[in-house]
Amino acid sequence: MAEGRDDPALFFVDPALRGIIPLEALTLPRRLGRTVRSDHFEVRVDTAFEAVLDACAAPGVGDRSDTWINPEIRRLYLELHAAGFAHSVECWREGHLAGGLYGVALGAAFFGESMVSFERDASKVALVHLIARLRIGGYRLLDAQFLTPHLTSLGAIEITRDDYQRRLRSAVELDADFGRMPYASDGASAWQETTQAS
Repeated sequence: MAEGRDDPALFFVDPALRGIIPLEALTLPRRLGRTVRSDHFEVRVDTAFEAVLDACAAPGVGDRSDTWINPEIRRLYLELHAAGFAHSVECWREGHLAGGLYGVALGAAFFGESMVSFERDASKVALVHLIARLRIGGYRLLDAQFLTPHLTSLGAIEITRDDYQRRLRSAVELDADFGRMPYASDGASAWQETTQAS
């Protein structure tokens, strides 16, 4: 991470408590479930990675005055995307990017890095689709880093550093397939997948 968008220094974060979203325990509030099922957004994967990254890095989007994504972090994530490790899940409406998220896949672990919304619920719908994709692809760990009220409302929990590192070691040794689910999907498919284990 960086202290701010214009700070050139990078540092690693290893918190005592880590936020994760258990893939089998996603909680969908009723209104969000209706939005997912309605196909209000067209969901795509990896068609606008750079645009999602830049939107997440932009100050003034939502309630952010600054971000932790500096030019060096941006460069590194673009390299990871080109190498097939970093992915974006994007919500589109009427040909415009409405929001999305990006993260890094390694083994059967996915590290959610940042998310952004230009329209209500766009990042949440992207997260529901991400979880469906991770379930279908055989992933075991979705790292959310830190809890936010909106992640908590979807079932995110905090675990200890030792528990996280144990889960991480296990997950990165396994194989998973981010591309097993089609790279464009409808809300009904994501809804079915995310409610099967509920």
